Amino acid sequence: METFDFIEMKVPAKPEYVGVVRLSVSGIANRMGFNYEEIEDLKVAVAEAVTNAVEHAYNSDEVGEVTIGLGVYEERLEVMVADRGGSFDLKDIKDKIGPYHADESVESLQEGGLGLFLINALMDKVEINNEYGVIVLMTKYLHEAEVDFNDQISSR
Repeated sequence: METFDFIEMKVPAKPEYVGVVRLSVSGIANRMGFNYEEIEDLKVAVAEAVTNAVEHAYNSDEVGEVTIGLGVYEERLEVMVADRGGSFDLKDIKDKIGPYHADESVESLQEGGLGLFLINALMDKVEINNEYGVIVLMTKYLHEAEVDFNDQISSR
């Protein structure tokens, strides 16, 4: 079985906490060895997913929270963003989740039309479950740069 560290945090569904989540993900990605561009992609994608949850998951009179789960593996970072969320049962989520297709209609993520398309463009893999609330699972693989015999940088 693959070993990994799992980090979970819950923040109030308020815009002022989006930056806190961005910084946390950035710190973890940096520790894992992601490069600057990859970290920036992660920060934008995660901020987009959290912002969507903050803006669309709850009515203005509801006090909600957003749950963020980070699966830290040797070769990838999996980031889950859930509204309506209790804690994550990682296996249960992965059994019920499927890939995002651009023609799908996920109302809470399509407002403005760009959120999910942007996330999909910045991450290596995006999966969604919207049975109860919305869970977005985003994966970014750690691509270690190598220099080949022509001194050209390439990714494995």
